[in-house]
Amino acid sequence: MAAIKHVAITGGTHGNELTGVHLLKYWRNNPEIVCRDSFVTELHLANPKANGCNRRYLDQDLNRQFNWDDLNNHELCGYEQNRAKSLNTLLGPKDEPRVDFVIDLHTTTANMGTTLVIKSDDPLVVGMAFYVKEKMPDVTLFYEPEDRMRDNFLISLGRKHGLVVEVGPIPQGLLRWDIYDQTRQATELCLDFLQAFNTGDVPSLPDIQPGFQFVEKVHLPENERGELTAMVHPNLQDADYQPIHPGDPLFMTLNGDTLPYEGTETLFGAFINEAAYYDRHVGLSLMRPVDIQLPKS
Repeated sequence: MAAIKHVAITGGTHGNELTGVHLLKYWRNNPEIVCRDSFVTELHLANPKANGCNRRYLDQDLNRQFNWDDLNNHELCGYEQNRAKSLNTLLGPKDEPRVDFVIDLHTTTANMGTTLVIKSDDPLVVGMAFYVKEKMPDVTLFYEPEDRMRDNFLISLGRKHGLVVEVGPIPQGLLRWDIYDQTRQATELCLDFLQAFNTGDVPSLPDIQPGFQFVEKVHLPENERGELTAMVHPNLQDADYQPIHPGDPLFMTLNGDTLPYEGTETLFGAFINEAAYYDRHVGLSLMRPVDIQLPKS
């Protein structure tokens, strides 16, 4: 497997997620922390205008603009759509990327701790996630492998794909030391793993790690005018990664009535009451537990 030569760390993909933005500033002032002998580490503020306005995005969610067809569709000319094309020029182009690996830093208002989003079944990507989990056992793994050219996340610009580091809970537009430090630790471990990969020093890793796969998004109840009529039930609030059984409380109406989960399968919640998803009235995601296999190199 070819060595990794260029790694990009991106922050501020969502402009009001300040942890990654300020970690970039810290590492720029202390470059020796992210420097590794066997590859070059680049630091990129992904969405500077949205960050300057302390907004998630100006026109569109930047982290949904990197599908190959969208990058080549010049009729898509909103700010984030154009920004995605600029990042594709800087890090890509996607069909022949200059950068080998992208680590994209995010935060969530949901009570999800440190989560690594794995969008590839490449042994390098999965192995990195396993390595970080071995060092940080409380890390949760989301496993959503997708063809890199069709993936619309920023990390798909990397030749070997990349990894999303998602840490919460933290309100939008704020900094918290514990969230900042967990993000820092996970990211620096990712770099350590790539260094070990390049030098042939990757330690033995488990063949299987537990994780979750996305099933569906659940929308908050609305009336015929599209107005919210209920909110996440207090029993479910902050209960990310806990089982949701058929009949369990899911939502509570404005007048205090409980609406149960009507599914037939016990699933697990994630991104519960995520503030960023209120523009689409999404209350949570349902996840299914899976055993993630470490692919053979």
